Amino acid sequence: MAGPEAAGAAAAAEGSEAGNGGHDGYDGKCVFCRIARREEPGTALLPCEDEDLVCFRDIKPGAPHHYLVVPVKHMGNCKTLKTEHIPLVKRMMEVGKAVLLKNNFSDLNDVRMGFHWPPFCSIAHLHLHVLAPASQLGFLSRIYYRINSYWFITAEQLIERLQTENAAS
Repeated sequence: MAGPEAAGAAAAAEGSEAGNGGHDGYDGKCVFCRIARREEPGTALLPCEDEDLVCFRDIKPGAPHHYLVVPVKHMGNCKTLKTEHIPLVKRMMEVGKAVLLKNNFSDLNDVRMGFHWPPFCSIAHLHLHVLAPASQLGFLSRIYYRINSYWFITAEQLIERLQTENAAS
């Protein structure tokens, strides 16, 4: 779920507009910004076909395959997204599926993809969790990445929510 830094990260994310970091979308204090720019030692990026996204293994895997797909440009958490970000979320999902396939996981019906919902974000930079096989999530991971919870939203649920917000405005 959320690490001890979650409260500070969530507060920082609330003050951050989606898509804003520094002047060029970079926040030097953000670990995911540093990973995306290959400035964080010890984190290997996985091959990714999208130049605006990076993918790497989660340091605390909740499943045999647990990857994070992250925009290179600093963006706030999933709650800061707007309708115009739907294509980004879909691209993140496509990258997640491609990385699973490249790592010899082909049962795309046994995958969970989603985001922690604020204030349950330990990192205030948009990141998609890609977990597979979902049927092999450990006890704590079944809680942390539970569908229809207060703290986790699937990528599909997020897209639906963003589409609904657009229809309401």
